[in-house]
Amino acid sequence: IFVSDTIPCLLSPWSEWSDCSVTCGKGMRTRQRMLKSAAELGDCNEELEQAEKCMLPECPIDCELTEWSQWSECNTSCGKGHMIRTRMIKIEPQFGGTACPETVQRSKCRVRKCLRGPGMEKRRWKEAR
Repeated sequence: IFVSDTIPCLLSPWSEWSDCSVTCGKGMRTRQRMLKSAAELGDCNEELEQAEKCMLPECPIDCELTEWSQWSECNTSCGKGHMIRTRMIKIEPQFGGTACPETVQRSKCRVRKCLRGPGMEKRRWKEAR
């Protein structure tokens, strides 16, 4: 019996595509099939695996901030006042990422007591006359 050496490959059907390799953004997915005929019966050059790109919704990007600045000077020269410090937004949140927290903080400060005595009032009144 004459046997041709061009026996077609016997292949299983392709499997379902795998899940995308990522949970968000760009990834890859694959599928496979099996060689069903015995390899001795001839070379089989059919591909047994395929890969393709897949795209899921964009990944969330969280807010990113710089470090806090130094505290400012107290805004009064005597008595109670306040000082502030700030930080900048480096990356705005996108696609449901965490929102930015406060970028300005205020703190109370107290400088030496203001001199407000009866002597000061009398002196001013004399100068005004």
